[in-house]
Amino acid sequence: MQFVISTQTLENYGAHCEDGKFKSGNAYWKMKGGMDYCVSGLDRIQDAVAFVAAKEMFNSISYKEFPVEWQTYEEWFAKLPEDEDYREFLLEQLKHVDPREV
Repeated sequence: MQFVISTQTLENYGAHCEDGKFKSGNAYWKMKGGMDYCVSGLDRIQDAVAFVAAKEMFNSISYKEFPVEWQTYEEWFAKLPEDEDYREFLLEQLKHVDPREV
C-alpha cells in the first residue's frame, strides 16, 4: 500500500541574524511551504507518518517541518486538480520514500 504524508514548514527568521530563541526575544517564525511524501513498503498509515517524521523531516532552531495530513495515495491522487500542467507538477514534486531502501 502507498500513503501520502503532507507536511508544513516553518522558518525562523530570527535565527538568520540573531540566536532565534524565544527567551532572547529573537524568534520570528513564518509559515512556508511543505512537501508531499509518498511512502511505500508499510501497511499502516501511522507507520508511514512515523517513518517520514524520523527520516525526512527537519527540526532545528531555524527550520521545522511537521505532518499536517495523511491519506492513501488513491485519496491524494483523487484530490489533484484537473489542470494538467499543475497536476503534472504536483506528481513530479511528490517525493517517494520506502523504509526498505534506507
